Amino acid sequence: MDMAKTRTVAGAGTLATAALVLLFGNQPFTEWVDRHTSASGGPWDWFLRTLTWPRWAIGPWDGSNSAMRQVLADDLRAILLIAFVAVILSVVARSVAGGGAGFFLGWAALVFASALAAFLTAFIISNPSIVHAFQVAADGSAYGLFVGWIVGAVTAGAKGAGS
Repeated sequence: MDMAKTRTVAGAGTLATAALVLLFGNQPFTEWVDRHTSASGGPWDWFLRTLTWPRWAIGPWDGSNSAMRQVLADDLRAILLIAFVAVILSVVARSVAGGGAGFFLGWAALVFASALAAFLTAFIISNPSIVHAFQVAADGSAYGLFVGWIVGAVTAGAKGAGS
């Protein structure tokens, strides 16, 4: 397999993930979604809330230690999500044979990366527990499951363009 094709798949998936995190995880967007959607709302409300899962913020927080830890955990989770997708795609993209496989690779990469990023950063918050880490990893994998098809579509398209 041509090395340029592998970089194209890994780069496209990483850029798609970074775009999702930057566009839908930023503080103004997440605050807007929190104000204008309901947890018990319809499917559109639910999808918007799912898109905001890798929240990140530049500041400010209320100054408490627990709030600072939460902001740090959220920011690190967003960074790790992008980094883990990049690593997964760069390692596995060499064995992908076609566009359909690229789709599933991109999708699965987001599922695994989001669960791992959530699990690892769960221990930064105050009073961490293994059960809480499992719960946030499940939330992360749900993000990957329902948003990962976007990354999958981008990686499948990049694979087709690079062939």
